[in-house]
Amino acid sequence: MSIVEQLITSFIASAAFVILFNVPKESLIKCGFVGMIGWVVYFSMTSYGMDPVISTVTASFFIAVISQLFAKYYKTPIIIFTVAGIIPLVPGGLAYDAMRNFVQNDYNMAIGLAAKAFMISGSIAIGIVFSEVINQLIRRTKLNARA
Repeated sequence: MSIVEQLITSFIASAAFVILFNVPKESLIKCGFVGMIGWVVYFSMTSYGMDPVISTVTASFFIAVISQLFAKYYKTPIIIFTVAGIIPLVPGGLAYDAMRNFVQNDYNMAIGLAAKAFMISGSIAIGIVFSEVINQLIRRTKLNARA
């Protein structure tokens, strides 16, 4: 799949998902953009041979940073952009394959896939938390500089 197809499908996936959450219409394109950027970071890193877990941490970090900037600039809750951004990164297909293998009694394959899905899910959370920690450190440094 070419990078253009990746951009378009990740944008559509993110923008379409936030419709379910009744996000304001003016935020729809912005949410799609956040998801698209996150997916491009992930896709680029995995295309160059990086581990999917490291790629997911990096992509979710970028998503969280962009979400913080958009939330501040557009005066919108950060959760709107963050949820939209992580949708393309969620390992739903991997989790499905793990469950399918459990049902088919292929436990060795199922446990491996489930562990990978769990690590990718955890790396999404780690990237978002890491971004927030850095944001708080920057804000405290600015406050201490003013005092």
